[in-house]
Amino acid sequence: MRESTTPLLVEPSVHRNATELLMHRFRTAPDHVAFEVRAANAAITEPWRRVTTRQFVDEVRALAKGLIAVGLQPGESLAIMSPTRYEWALADMAAWFAGAVVVPIYETSAAPQVAAILVDADVRLAIAGTAGHAALLERGFEQAGMPGLGVWTMDASPGADLAELVVRGAGISDAAVEERRLLSDLDSVATIVYTSGTTAAPKGALITHGNFVGQVLNVGAAYTEVVREGGNTIIFLPMAHVLARGLQLICLANGMRIAHLSDPRDVVPALGVLRPTFLVVVPRVLQKIRASAADAAAKKHLGRVWASAQRTAVEWGRFAEARDADPAVKAAPGLRLRHALYDLLFYARLRKLMGGRLGYLLSGAAALDAELSLFFRGLSLPVIEGYGLTETTAPLTGNMPGAITSGSVGVPMPGTTVRISDQGEVLARGVGVFAGYRKPSDNTEAFADGFFRTGDLGMIDGTGRLTLTGRLKDVIVTAGGKTISPAIWEGYVEGDPLVAHAVMVGEGKPYLGGLVLLDPDSVAAWAAREGITELAGLRIPDDGGAVRIDDARLLAMIGNAVSAANAKIAQSEQVRRFVLLLTDLSEANGIVTPTMKLKRAAFNERTRHIVETLYAQPRSQA
Repeated sequence: MRESTTPLLVEPSVHRNATELLMHRFRTAPDHVAFEVRAANAAITEPWRRVTTRQFVDEVRALAKGLIAVGLQPGESLAIMSPTRYEWALADMAAWFAGAVVVPIYETSAAPQVAAILVDADVRLAIAGTAGHAALLERGFEQAGMPGLGVWTMDASPGADLAELVVRGAGISDAAVEERRLLSDLDSVATIVYTSGTTAAPKGALITHGNFVGQVLNVGAAYTEVVREGGNTIIFLPMAHVLARGLQLICLANGMRIAHLSDPRDVVPALGVLRPTFLVVVPRVLQKIRASAADAAAKKHLGRVWASAQRTAVEWGRFAEARDADPAVKAAPGLRLRHALYDLLFYARLRKLMGGRLGYLLSGAAALDAELSLFFRGLSLPVIEGYGLTETTAPLTGNMPGAITSGSVGVPMPGTTVRISDQGEVLARGVGVFAGYRKPSDNTEAFADGFFRTGDLGMIDGTGRLTLTGRLKDVIVTAGGKTISPAIWEGYVEGDPLVAHAVMVGEGKPYLGGLVLLDPDSVAAWAAREGITELAGLRIPDDGGAVRIDDARLLAMIGNAVSAANAKIAQSEQVRRFVLLLTDLSEANGIVTPTMKLKRAAFNERTRHIVETLYAQPRSQA
């Protein structure tokens, strides 16, 4: 198939703008608990404050009054720079109540990035999470020479925090706020989100109220088993990411309780306290959960038993997918017996560790290894993989409950058409597709025949499901003229818990090579488990570069992953030589985005000299 369409389930025109998603819920269930809020510096296990929809609307309205009182005008831009927290949600909605356009800035952004966004989006007022974020924003305004309406903090700061804004807005009437709230319609710009820039400079994507409303109503209607009254979730993705904000709106509109966490390391301890019914995660989180289970089993001298349990989970996952397609399919007696045994030994404990109420996991932001998806399905924790971009207001396609196909990113969201171009590029048109970039020049190559060009490569099967095969700009042409998409091999290798990123190289070369970036924490844990003391404290270079690791034991371990990846693809697409590297994988180092995607161009530039060694030395790896 070259094109797949899913019809619209709900017309966005039932609401005037995105604030109506909240207000409709307020009118129908004002006393529903919408948020659980952790007090500053409180332990995870301490009671979380519960905020009803009515209380949230009151707080939003009070803050919106403050924004109006200090001079923010309809259509002007307001920036938010903060870790994920309840006040982010409050400021976001208050800005819309005041008729403003929200400009999220990742809390890890450097000063030049902050200044560039403030200028490009013509920001008038900013809200910061901490004093440190406030200093960055103030410096950005100064460097740009822009007159502003102040920088206000979520953390307490007498005279310059959200509490002060509320005080200043005391004289603004409810009617004035309501008038502002209703100024925007579905065609109005709701937010300017700057793309993470894995292959180019960030661009400001104009996302409308209609994009949010269309996505929230239709995703909610399509996923009633997941997004349901009385359910709850934890949002720990950066709120500057459109996926987190879209998820929050879906939960608000459908009666889901929301908790925020700024530090992903707090997620596992919080699971037992908050007991979510579903989570949105990135594949790396799932890899670490599986690796932690393996470590725990190894410490109890149950490594071989766990290996069998892991294979059984994958096998059960395949059976569960087959049963989705044909309810008459039965599991073999041996498989059923093994699954029941390992459920008692391992699976039930893992489910309990994750809160005991999880019905579904949603995975996005990076490719999910099919075997990892099957593993969690075998634990009775089905993973719904989806695919989307900033420019599509997050979800473009997704697997559906009861129809999950591991390795596929599913069918188009309701109201969306996905098309494959003659070059194999994924094109998109629908309710979530943005209005265009802020700079007209950025739109020149962004659309084709009314469809947004995603830059991703893919194919659509006979059931309308999309499978991604790589990035258009990442395609490698070898010296022999063979065109290779590296994403498949890279995804297989990145399934190993010791690997943070894998990069295939070989443009214009006689054969393909690989750069394997190690995950320092995972390698340290593995070394400690194996009693390899000299690797337990691997030093990450502090100059921004990459250091080559030539330890024979690590090379053998990763060599197994490389060989397994090669065995799954054509010989012409296999990597013949690889090197292990260690580098700083923080955003500050400039080679990953705020969502931890690798900036391939920047990384390739820094490792050019290492790549050359793959072709200058005799081949010893096969």
